[in-house]
Amino acid sequence: MPRFSYTAKDREGKIRTGAVNAKSSDEVVSRLRSLGLSVIKVEEERRGFTWPFGGKPGSKDLAIFSRQFAVMIEAGVSLTRALEILSEQTEKRKLKDAILKVRREVEGGKSIGEAMKEQSQIFPDLIVQMVAVGEQSGQLVNTLKQAAIFYEKMDSIQRKVKSAMAYPVVVFIVLIAVTAGMLIFIIPSFAQMYAEVGAQLPAPTRFVIGLSNFLKNYILIILAVIIVLIILYRRFKKTERGKYVIDNFMMHVIIFGNLIKKVAIARFARTLSILISSGLELIQSLKITGKASGNKVIEKGMDTVSTRITGGETITRPIQELNLFPPLVVHLISVGEESGRLAEMLTKIADFYDDEVDTAVATLASTIEPVMIVIIGVFVGGILISMYLPIFGLAGTIQ
Repeated sequence: MPRFSYTAKDREGKIRTGAVNAKSSDEVVSRLRSLGLSVIKVEEERRGFTWPFGGKPGSKDLAIFSRQFAVMIEAGVSLTRALEILSEQTEKRKLKDAILKVRREVEGGKSIGEAMKEQSQIFPDLIVQMVAVGEQSGQLVNTLKQAAIFYEKMDSIQRKVKSAMAYPVVVFIVLIAVTAGMLIFIIPSFAQMYAEVGAQLPAPTRFVIGLSNFLKNYILIILAVIIVLIILYRRFKKTERGKYVIDNFMMHVIIFGNLIKKVAIARFARTLSILISSGLELIQSLKITGKASGNKVIEKGMDTVSTRITGGETITRPIQELNLFPPLVVHLISVGEESGRLAEMLTKIADFYDDEVDTAVATLASTIEPVMIVIIGVFVGGILISMYLPIFGLAGTIQ
C-alpha cells in the first residue's frame, strides 16, 4: 500500500506533519479532515528509483482523458466520481496526481475549469479554456468530445511524423557507428601493413589513414566536444530566442522542412477552428492557438495578428503579411471571415493539410530510403576503396 506524507493545520493553528499508509491521497485527506485537521499538502512518498524523465501526458493521453470524461458525464456520473475513475485508469503518474488535485478542488467548490487551470503544467491552455467555456455554456460533454477529436488528430500526425523521421535517424546513427568503427579498428591494420611494406600511398588512402589517426588520438576530446555542444544546444533550445531560431530553421530545412510546415499549418487550423467553435473570442483563440502550436514562429505570428485585430483590423491581412501560410490558406480564411464561417473553413484547411501530411510522409519514406543507401555506399565504399587502392596499384606493377 502506498505511503503518504502530509502537512496539516489543527484547530489551534499549529502545523502538524506525518505519514500514513493509504490507498490514495483522497483517503488521507478524508482521514485528516475527520480528525479536525485542515489539509495543506499530501504527497506520496517515492520508493526506490523513479525515472526522472517523461511522465507528462502527450496528445494520446489527453485524447483518452477527454473522451472518457465526456462518456462518463454523458452517462450521468458525477464530476468528482468521474475524475476519481479517470485517476485510477491513467498510467501516467503526473496526470494521475493532477486529476486527483482537480478532484479535490472541485469537491471544495471550484469549477472544473478553475481547478484544471491550477494544473496548467499538465493540462494545456487549449483544453482548460475549452472545459471552462463548456462548463459555463452547459456544453461540457460536447467540448470534451471536440477536445478528444483534436488530440486524436494531433496524436495521429505526431505518429506519422515520428515514423517518417525514425528511418533516417536510425540509418544516420548506424552510419556514424560503422564509419567510426572502421576508422578506429580496421584502418589501423591496413596502415600498419602499408608502413611495413613501405608502399607509396595515393592521396585518398593517406587522407583516410590521417582521419583514422586523428580519431584515435583525439577520441576523448571529440566526445567531450560533442557532449558540450549537446548541452549548449539544449540550453539554447530552452530560451525564447533559441526556440524561435530552431523552429524557423526546421521549417526551412531541406527534405523535412516541407513536412514540418504542413504539420504546423494543420495544427494551427485545427486548434483555431475548435476554439472558435467552442465559443471563445477570436483574439483569445489566436493567443491559445499560438501557444498550442508548439512552434515559436507561429506563436509569435499569432501574437502579432491578435494585436492588429485588437487595433481594428480583420484577420486576413495580418495572416497574409506573416508570410507563413500559402495563398490557399489565406484565401480560405478570407472567405470564412467574410461569410461568417471561419471555423468551418479552418476545419477544411486542417483536413486538407492532414491529407497533405499523409502524402508528404509517404513521399518522404519512398525517397529517403534510396538516398540513405547511396550515402552509406559513398561513405563505407569510399573508405574501403581508398584502403585497397595501394593493393590495386601494386597488382598493376607486378603485371
